[in-house]
Amino acid sequence: MIRGPGLSAHRNSKALTINDITVIEDSKLKKAITAAALGNAMEWFDFGVYGFVAATVGKVFFPDASPAVQTVAALATFSVPFLVRPLGGLVFGVIGDKFGRQKVLSLTIVIMAISTFCIGLIPSFAMIGLWAPILLLICKVVQGFSVGGEYTGAAIFVAEYSPDRRRGFLGSWLDFGSIAGFVLGAGLVVVLSAAMSEANFIAWGWRFPFFLAAPLGLVGLYLRHAAEETPAFTERLRAEKEDKDALRERPMVPFMEIIRKHPRSLAICIGMVLVTNVTYYMLLTYMPTYMAKTLGYSEDHGALIIVAVMVGMLFVQPLVGFLSDRIGRRPFLAVGSAVVLLLSLPAFHLIASGNTIGIFFGLLILAVGLNCLVGILAATLPALFPTRIRYSALAMSFNISIVVAGLTPTVTAWLVEATDNIYMPAYYLMIAATVGLITTIFLRETANRPLYGDTPNASNRKEAKALLAEHYAYIEESVEEIDDAINDLKEQMDLLQKKRDNLGGQHPKLA
Repeated sequence: MIRGPGLSAHRNSKALTINDITVIEDSKLKKAITAAALGNAMEWFDFGVYGFVAATVGKVFFPDASPAVQTVAALATFSVPFLVRPLGGLVFGVIGDKFGRQKVLSLTIVIMAISTFCIGLIPSFAMIGLWAPILLLICKVVQGFSVGGEYTGAAIFVAEYSPDRRRGFLGSWLDFGSIAGFVLGAGLVVVLSAAMSEANFIAWGWRFPFFLAAPLGLVGLYLRHAAEETPAFTERLRAEKEDKDALRERPMVPFMEIIRKHPRSLAICIGMVLVTNVTYYMLLTYMPTYMAKTLGYSEDHGALIIVAVMVGMLFVQPLVGFLSDRIGRRPFLAVGSAVVLLLSLPAFHLIASGNTIGIFFGLLILAVGLNCLVGILAATLPALFPTRIRYSALAMSFNISIVVAGLTPTVTAWLVEATDNIYMPAYYLMIAATVGLITTIFLRETANRPLYGDTPNASNRKEAKALLAEHYAYIEESVEEIDDAINDLKEQMDLLQKKRDNLGGQHPKLA
């Protein structure tokens, strides 16, 4: 297990005691992770469904366009909502830092469930004309607004609940929910398209998965409403002795203040989110369309292979989180970025080979790189900012980069169409991976350490005592290092003094 620099996030000059370490109850921890992961699963359920029905959506809402334009238009409808995500992040970030993480997560899941359900209700272009794509875009924009506060809020919720030594493993379940939601959505589309004729699927079958958002949303709302506020946020309120009226009066944290005081954390967050989500959207959202429209594969055949790879990712995801608690987050960011940079081109050669085994291993290569990246995201990002501004800063910085990442399917489809080069997705991924490698250089290790500015979290009293002992050992080592440095300075000063006396003795006025 890697060892952090004591409990250095305890920045108070008062000595740390066992009572300063928060012991997280297992029942509350499980409830918090389940509530957060389910909402994330619902978000990616929609992404999975939309990615796999993009071609059908193009036919329903853009029937007069050519097949290529239909695909780009459908993917553009997916990407445009990302432009409003920073606004959602700004609004929900302020609410989350003022009134608590739990309240925001309950609100975002309601908005997300309603907007997703409404997509299934929109009449086709043949019935209402131009209003059909307009209503689709409105629903996607509302989704984008709510998602602006969803993932960051869920990541913060899990991170602030997690014991310091298990934050990587527990945080990985958040993205386990993402992949599970995607697999459920994509798998459902595959089953429906295989079970009915193409005409029936276009006429009404594609709508059914969107209707499932309603019951999923109700279950998620129940779980999130039942979950308690995070210990870190509760402790901050207690420390500042603020009531609700005082919270309402506090001004929001200006974005310029975040840039001025936390530029390194801001840049790291943007870099990590960029490389992770460009890879995510390329593999999970654009790939079904790429394989069907660009490579000409059977939609069901390609979809089944992608779903199989995603199921494999489910089992790897918690393992990456678990290992990151042992060897750190930075190695996984470096390895994941390197895999995407060095192996994207070979992977796309395999995907374009037309051979089922080649396609599978090409997708598997990209999935391994994605697992390394996404497995540490939820545990690393919340550790970059202090509690007081954590939601605002993380939501804003996360959604700035997600705007670029969210354009991945649309931009890539356009590049392939414009250049007639089927390997443009690989080059796109390689640029993102370069950003990831640069980010690795600047990322300080966060594993086994308290969140920035927070008191430590432990799983039980025994672990709390071990953390305290580790903290004291770190202080002792630090004091010894400082004493050694002081002694070294004294020796250097003595040598300098002797040198000065020797030189002075050779000068009549200085002797």
